[in-house]
Amino acid sequence: MKRNCPYAKKCGGCRYISEDYNQELRKKQAEVSRLLASFCKVEPIIGMKDPLHYRNKVHGVVAGDRKGNCYTGIYAEKSHRVIRVDHCLIENEQADRIMNTVTGLMKSFKMQPYDEDSRKGFLRHILIRTGHVTGQILLVLVTSTNVFPGKNNFIKALRKEHPEITSIVLNINNRKTSMILGDRQQVLYGKGFIEDRLCGKTFRISPRSFYQVNPVQTEILYGKAIEYAGLTGKEKVIDAYCGIGTIGMAAADHCARVTGVELNRDAVRDALANAKRNKTRNIRFICADAGEYMVKEAERKNRADVVFMDPPRAGSDRRFLSCLVRMTPEKIVYISCNPETLKRDLSYLTGQGYRVEQIQPVDMFPGTGHVETVCCLYHQKKEFISVPYEPKNADYLKRIPGSATYDEIKEWVQKHYDGMKVSNLYIAQIKDKHGLDKRENYNISKNSEAKVPVCPPEKEQAIEAALRHFRMIP
Repeated sequence: MKRNCPYAKKCGGCRYISEDYNQELRKKQAEVSRLLASFCKVEPIIGMKDPLHYRNKVHGVVAGDRKGNCYTGIYAEKSHRVIRVDHCLIENEQADRIMNTVTGLMKSFKMQPYDEDSRKGFLRHILIRTGHVTGQILLVLVTSTNVFPGKNNFIKALRKEHPEITSIVLNINNRKTSMILGDRQQVLYGKGFIEDRLCGKTFRISPRSFYQVNPVQTEILYGKAIEYAGLTGKEKVIDAYCGIGTIGMAAADHCARVTGVELNRDAVRDALANAKRNKTRNIRFICADAGEYMVKEAERKNRADVVFMDPPRAGSDRRFLSCLVRMTPEKIVYISCNPETLKRDLSYLTGQGYRVEQIQPVDMFPGTGHVETVCCLYHQKKEFISVPYEPKNADYLKRIPGSATYDEIKEWVQKHYDGMKVSNLYIAQIKDKHGLDKRENYNISKNSEAKVPVCPPEKEQAIEAALRHFRMIP
């Protein structure tokens, strides 16, 4: 199957979109095998029957031309120039149509697109989430202010064109940031969330919830993860990085107890609602950093029989993995969206008494360069010595003794502390406190009498957590 995308050369988001799909699968299989075949046999990649329009989460940056016509698109690589995209081959088609309707109505309602340079304008982003099974649609309008003249008439006009929209949320983001969503929001229509079904369960999806973007392949991926876990009904299970509880909820029917751990409070709120909605009583959710939770559980000498882990692209960190090893679960089911960091983490785990038994790549993101992989590791029941996690042959990922840019620290704090913003000044103060080099990222005032604000305690705590995450302080 060949896919012809008119935006391919300008966009760059889909590496393989212009290639035959079978050829794309062969390349992804080769890449995963190159990185992971030393651990065990890599099973043939599971592709999609129809690798088009699979994304149930669609995002567009709002922009306009000189004639006052508005449109959505994506940022060109390494710039804030918006490339217009009206129809994307990997996005839900109905979501694209709704997005085009919104921008088409903007001119008549005198709604201006937001300009990042002048920081003027109203509508910044449009985010649409669609329930694959339920068909429910959540529209999120990200604006620079909560003042929305003609709001009721706009919603009325929009719903006349698209009565299938289930809920509309106004999200206010007035900060100069690359983050899409702001901290405040209000429901303009509907419940403020939608529901979808996955693996026989019903899940609530709100604007901030993490939910896999390809539900068809997610069913396959999670089904394989449950199969690899080999649950008998007696196991204690930990679902690390659990999001809204999808994997844990799927596993709950086959084990004694599940504990889901997730740092995002909105996701935990949805997870609790999901457990209640599905009448799942043998699952609980804890709002905490997965690494910190594993540290405490290891210190208490608590054990789990099976641990599911689905970390972000950066993989898992040293603290989490070392505590995971101390807990010695019989099985670890590792779901990864980055085979390079997966190789690094498997190298550590196999050096600590675990054996990789199964590796299954699943093409969750057809057209793009990404591939999802699920692995099963068994504990070999041998005595071994736990050593600090310093992966070898991964110099491209190593930080010696640990480093991060100011932007990396700010992004980490914003993600893990409910959108908290910290400045270069505050970061520099905390680095100075710990004897770290401030380098050239921090602009020191040349006026010796200038009044310098002091970093508040809650931001100091957040920055120190980031420094520990990047292994810059113990």
